[in-house]
Amino acid sequence: MEAYPEIEIPQDRHQTYKVGLRRKTRPVDVGGVKIGGDAPISVQTMTKTKTDDVNGTVGQIRAAAEAGCDIVRVTVNDKEAADAMKEIVRQSPVPIVADIHFNHIFALKAVEAGVAKVRINPGNIGSKDRIRQVLMAAKDKGISIRIGVNSGSLEEDILEKHGYPTPEALYESAMRHVGICDEFGFKDIVISVKSTDVKLMIEAYRLVAQRTDIPLHLGVTEAGTARVGTIKSAVGIGTLLAEGVGDTIRVSLTDDPVKEVEVGKEILRSLSLASRNIELIACPTCGRLEVDLFGIMAQLEEKLAGLKKPVKIAVLGCVVNGPGEASEADIGIAAGKGVALLYRKGELVKRVKEEEIVRTVLEEVDRFQPEA
Repeated sequence: MEAYPEIEIPQDRHQTYKVGLRRKTRPVDVGGVKIGGDAPISVQTMTKTKTDDVNGTVGQIRAAAEAGCDIVRVTVNDKEAADAMKEIVRQSPVPIVADIHFNHIFALKAVEAGVAKVRINPGNIGSKDRIRQVLMAAKDKGISIRIGVNSGSLEEDILEKHGYPTPEALYESAMRHVGICDEFGFKDIVISVKSTDVKLMIEAYRLVAQRTDIPLHLGVTEAGTARVGTIKSAVGIGTLLAEGVGDTIRVSLTDDPVKEVEVGKEILRSLSLASRNIELIACPTCGRLEVDLFGIMAQLEEKLAGLKKPVKIAVLGCVVNGPGEASEADIGIAAGKGVALLYRKGELVKRVKEEEIVRTVLEEVDRFQPEA
């Protein structure tokens, strides 16, 4: 087995993190999208199609881009996929990342196809010489690299040393390959240290964040279905972002890539890290509910779907918290006993009947002008 130098493990990984102070990182360019530095936090997804289905793959990429995705990753897992990459890159409206496992030749072919970044997994890409070949090809083309460490595929010697996947094990794997990049003068790197275990993922990212200025790609790998995966991703990614850690994110769901993008954008919006589009807020409802809030919200979601306008709409179904919370939104409704109060940026505008609520809100959205 090839010998690697020992990696120093930080001893202070349980330090207290301050909310709101974003970690300083070096900028990395991914096909014109900046990761790190003072760039906005970008949202990524991954196609779910067979890569050699060019039309299907490009269709998913375009749909994700329309939903607000900045970068899309595509698996390059066989010769047919490698052969399809050039055409996929040509047709894509956003930068493409080649996802590589096991076969470094596919990485070299992806570089030739013009991808914007290559993601390699240190646990299965092979020897240092194979890594060197990929690095040199990427450097020659001005392409960045993501060192994608995964708790499920750590190197055998690191797993043997630590006994099982630990934050220190993920950190050591990542830094081993950062060392190889440094050895060959390659600096355009991004790191991810993902796990299905949210707590493990958070601690591993904290370790890397403490000791490097390398941009971090955040994610909970194999997070699960939309319901469970959204929760796990929001907790893991959201915790780190709130601490100022993270430069680009990908929410992994057993669902359409567009859903991943929507959840990722919502995580950013919840922390005021991205401009919002339509934001619909409704009370959770209780025995005080006096209007058909479920029906009203279903109609509003349907009619406002896809509208790109930074407006916050609150619809509350009782008189206890309704007026106060409605007045805090751009457009607010506080309803009770078949009637509602309409608020516009905190000002009470008028009363409307329950059956007029949906139409009134739609008219207000159409009229709404965001502040410059």
